Amino acid sequence: MQLSPHAFTLRQLQYAVAVAETANFRRAAAQCHVSQPSLSAQIAELESALGVRLFERDRKRVMLTAAGREVVARGRRLLVETADLAAAAARFGDPLRGSLRFGVIPTVSPYLLPEVVPALRRRFPKLTMHWVEEKTATLVSLVQAGSLDAALLALEADVGHLERLVVGRDPFVLATPRGHVLSRRAAPVTLGQLRGSPVLLLDDGHCLRDQALAVCSAMEAQELDFRATSLATLAQMVAGGAGITLLPRLAVRAENRRAQLVVRRFAGTSPHRTIGLVWRPRSPLAPALTQVGTAVRELYEAAEPRFEASLGLSAASRRSAIAPPRRHRRTMRS
Repeated sequence: MQLSPHAFTLRQLQYAVAVAETANFRRAAAQCHVSQPSLSAQIAELESALGVRLFERDRKRVMLTAAGREVVARGRRLLVETADLAAAAARFGDPLRGSLRFGVIPTVSPYLLPEVVPALRRRFPKLTMHWVEEKTATLVSLVQAGSLDAALLALEADVGHLERLVVGRDPFVLATPRGHVLSRRAAPVTLGQLRGSPVLLLDDGHCLRDQALAVCSAMEAQELDFRATSLATLAQMVAGGAGITLLPRLAVRAENRRAQLVVRRFAGTSPHRTIGLVWRPRSPLAPALTQVGTAVRELYEAAEPRFEASLGLSAASRRSAIAPPRRHRRTMRS
């Protein structure tokens, strides 16, 4: 493909990618903060410079041509590389100065971020961290596209070819309502003891659901029809007697703060997830992200005794659930 004498610009490529993503010139113009006539004119100039037509358009829809699909795919990669180049130049003097954009999954963010973010601000005072909460598949796509610099998620999920740094191991525990037959012992529970039990799980799209399903298959448990949208909902449903569930240890302190659940560890090698930080291969931000990820790992390790202590909340629940009521002796004065 030979260029015409008129060169195209990165801005024009950005407009073309926006039109491809929105399938609408008006929405693309709003996304790029320009007027629609200006965006249309720039797209026309890009098509003239490349000597191909990128879009088929009528009153109802906008579609990419075969040439348009190739140009937009290459344009996306070029825009990501350009952003990386700018980031590398900006951080040449101090890689931990400026802003970083992080994603985090919903089953980690409310439990780990309060533990680590204040300490990260103190450790990296020149660095501004922006956090976005999304499910795993969305975060991986955003990191790959360059919209996020890194993401904090469970490494058991499909994260493609992203670079990764392990933050820590987060074991699963069994959570039951008070008075449940499985709540009457303090010893670690075996998978065999859960066979046939009705289990509540998260909704589709949560990687924690897939990990819990693998455990449920091993113990031949029966998944209930209800699927929770959050761990908070899951904990409340279990507390209400709807079934049992698996919770990550990380979430127990928050979701069992009123000791409404009875929690038991698993015997042997506990099922678990591995929390990690991922970013694009060859990212110029890799040195800074490695330092941030290492700091998160150190903070996670420091917080683990508190996460472990939260499992002790169930001991009081278990005793109160099975202990007979105390009889009071009535005394009479003579």
